[in-house]
Amino acid sequence: MKKPMAITLGDPAGIGPEIIAKSFRDAPEEMRGCFVVGDVATMRRASELINPGHIRLPVASLETPLEALGAPPRCLPVLQVGTPRSLAAFGVISADAGKLAAECVVWAAKAALRGEISAVVTAPLHKEALALAGEPHSCYPGHTEMLQALAAAHAGVPLVDMPVRMMLANDELRVVLLSIHMSLREAIKAVTFDNLVQTLRITHRSLQAILGRAPRIGVAGLNPHAGEGGMFGREEIDIIAPAIAAARSQGMDISGPFAPDTVFMRARSHPGKPSAFDVVIAMYHDQGLIPVKYLGIDKGVNVTLGLPLVRTSPDHGTAFDIAGLGVADPSSLISAVRVARQISTLTKEI
Repeated sequence: MKKPMAITLGDPAGIGPEIIAKSFRDAPEEMRGCFVVGDVATMRRASELINPGHIRLPVASLETPLEALGAPPRCLPVLQVGTPRSLAAFGVISADAGKLAAECVVWAAKAALRGEISAVVTAPLHKEALALAGEPHSCYPGHTEMLQALAAAHAGVPLVDMPVRMMLANDELRVVLLSIHMSLREAIKAVTFDNLVQTLRITHRSLQAILGRAPRIGVAGLNPHAGEGGMFGREEIDIIAPAIAAARSQGMDISGPFAPDTVFMRARSHPGKPSAFDVVIAMYHDQGLIPVKYLGIDKGVNVTLGLPLVRTSPDHGTAFDIAGLGVADPSSLISAVRVARQISTLTKEI
């Protein structure tokens, strides 16, 4: 690696620090060249948590990100963000924890936008703690919106000119969401011609860079049976099909709309049985996330498409109910690091 990769702390009251420490312990080759953007004391506590009564994972305090490239295996390189904090209580929502988690994301995103690091992998933050953190952090419902705003500010463009989409992926399925964190009522309103065409363009451009070829895109319908010819709703006829036709006229390989209860099965990749599509466009958050998470929440990776930086994250939350118990599974974070490394070597911008 010519540039190091940053892993943000996540909410210090959740499982983020623990799964980061376990990743450095259990997957030293995957974590080569990575460092933690966060708090040294929090990571030392995590090191002790995962090795009770044994030699703990050593924590190295970094002055610059580049030092991470020379860190030995099974060492925790940490770059302190701001002044050291008091340790957060496990499983407790707090403004201080939310602020620290947000500051780590801001630091990493700005470093990536300056070209100082190869990618950003974000450990989970707690949305309620983020809301308590105060402005500007409380303005964002999650990582994706925060990174979008930071990228737009760096480029000096309005937010509308930095469109992004969320892709959830594992070894069997990729799904891109038309809308992200909003109520179902608002998500249905977001099913518009322009929004769908933009989603298709972002998905096509991003997956083409990742796969090295034009992706085969399947589009889910909004209504049961994809509207059944207008019997159960007209969005497929009036909005989704025309948007697909417009995208096809631009040379994209797109099919649909398909019944949402079967399209994800057709897109699932099986050993010896190729999938019908490389990715599925879901009409709203839960429509796309349920099938991905059903296949294994420990396998899923969240990739933000459309940013001028590489960002991935594990496909799970802060898990306050098990924080501090030492039982959290790092598999999804390790997968997120692996995917970020793959993408950053294939393309400079997704």
